[in-house]
This record gives sequence, C-alpha cells and structure tokens, in this order.
Amino acid sequence: METINKTKITVETVVNAPLEKVWQYWTEPQHITNWNFATDEWHSPYAENNLSVGGTFKSTMAAKDGSMSFDFGGTYTKVEANKLLAYTMDDDRTVVVEFTPTENGVHVKEVFDAEETHSAELQQQGWQAILNNFKNYTETH
Repeated sequence: METINKTKITVETVVNAPLEKVWQYWTEPQHITNWNFATDEWHSPYAENNLSVGGTFKSTMAAKDGSMSFDFGGTYTKVEANKLLAYTMDDDRTVVVEFTPTENGVHVKEVFDAEETHSAELQQQGWQAILNNFKNYTETH
C-alpha cells in the first residue's frame, strides 16, 4: 500500500472583531460572496452553505470580465460553532479552520492540503489573499 504525504499549507490572520461576528461572516453566504476572492479582478457571485457535519458548501469564484469562473466546494467533517471547521474539498484535499479568541481579536488559522498543479508558494499566497479580504471585510462592516 502506497502512502502519500500531502504538503500542508498554513495561512492565518487576526481579525479585530468579536468571535460571533467572525464566525457569522465566515459561514453565511450573504457575507461569503463579499470576501471570497483573491484580487479585485475577481468576485464571488454565488455561495451556499449547509453548516453541519455531512453538509456541503459551494461558492463560485469568477473573473469580473467574464473570462473564467470555477466552483469551490466540499463536505464538512467537523463543525464546532465559533471554534473549528474541518472539511474535505471536492478533490479530496482536507482543510481545517480554527477560530481562537485573543487579546487583539480572533486568530483565524487555515491548514490545507496543497494541490499538485501550482507551487505551494503560489497556493499559500492565493489563500492568504482571500483570508486578508475576509479580515478587511469583517473589520469594516
């Protein structure tokens, strides 16, 4: 039996907002569509989220010029409100997102399996950019 060790990538930030707001903005589709993209040339016109173990989620990321779009989705394997989300993406990679209150806000940490098409550095930069959008959106709304 072959064992494949997947590369894990971590992105993190501290969001200066109450824990309940951070959780709400992370999980509710009407908020997800406002932050779930890496650059200003992209947007997220659609999101759905069944926030329960076995529940699925999906969001669409699309270039604003209409040249490209793709769906990002998966199935939750663990849901602990205001604390932790774990899920398996549609391509079988796993993600764990932790929400930890601190003196300065909520520390949000995502650890995900790298895919093999793009470099780990490029993936880390892209996911970090999305997380930075989340931080900015949550702190300013």
